[in-house]
Amino acid sequence: MTGIENFKIIEISTRTANTEGKSEKDLHNLWGQFLGNHTAEKIPNSTGPEVIALYTDYESDYTGEYTCIIGLKVSSLETIPNGMVGREVKGGRFQKYIAKGSMPKAVAEKWINIWDKDHLLNRAYKTDFEVYGHLSNQGEDSEVQIFLSVN
Repeated sequence: MTGIENFKIIEISTRTANTEGKSEKDLHNLWGQFLGNHTAEKIPNSTGPEVIALYTDYESDYTGEYTCIIGLKVSSLETIPNGMVGREVKGGRFQKYIAKGSMPKAVAEKWINIWDKDHLLNRAYKTDFEVYGHLSNQGEDSEVQIFLSVN
């Protein structure tokens, strides 16, 4: 288990679900918007270059609807650009996983593995997130950290 402190994030978001290819399409579009519009460059008060993909506002478990957010950690929510939202994320206990390989395929495969073991993981379904740091764009040697909120 890993203890995570509260943090603030400014981001763009979408509501989706892991059914009938909906999340694959919605998340592809959200990432396209984030990268294509150079969203990271427009976020004030960022505390680092890591991109955070956050999953929250769960309807139930991984089979229900949830909100996906892509953004950066920030030191303040005082200035939020038009079209973006700010949020404070509650810290707590998290289980850390690492997706290794070519992205985004490695992340998708890691999530499928997590869902297959869902009944064993004691997930809290509060806020889960991925951290895309300097190792996330290294071709076959890429790594992305995944943090699951647990009870």
